Amino acid sequence: MPAAFWDTSSIVPLCISKQASARLHQLHRQYSLVVWWATPVEAQSAFARDLRSGTLTRAEFQSAQQRLEALRTIWHEVEPSEPVRSLAELLLERYALRAADALQLAAAHAWSRNRPFGKPLISGDTKLLEAAEAVGFSVIQAP
Repeated sequence: MPAAFWDTSSIVPLCISKQASARLHQLHRQYSLVVWWATPVEAQSAFARDLRSGTLTRAEFQSAQQRLEALRTIWHEVEPSEPVRSLAELLLERYALRAADALQLAAAHAWSRNRPFGKPLISGDTKLLEAAEAVGFSVIQAP
């Protein structure tokens, strides 16, 4: 199965049943998961925010955490490094990205071994997708 880089905005809906679309499940069957090292923290933040706002019940929150743990057993994680941090800093100068998204894109670039051309990147974040496409990734909008 080919790999794709999945940013947190595409991982969170995989973990929350009522947010996951058929298209997202199809992408999960089509591509193995490569994620940034901080993705679990970002996902937990999204779950906790939804729990506090009442969007998720306690049971749905716990189910999302369990799904995240299951995904962690099968994904490949890009570790933090000086090259990732340096590239993220450069990306912030060139593109309208938040810090976390710049780190996501830099991690994807590291995963691609600095050859992003044609490599898939899956995200639900429009600005991240625009920057990823500009640097050469084949972008897939997460439904």
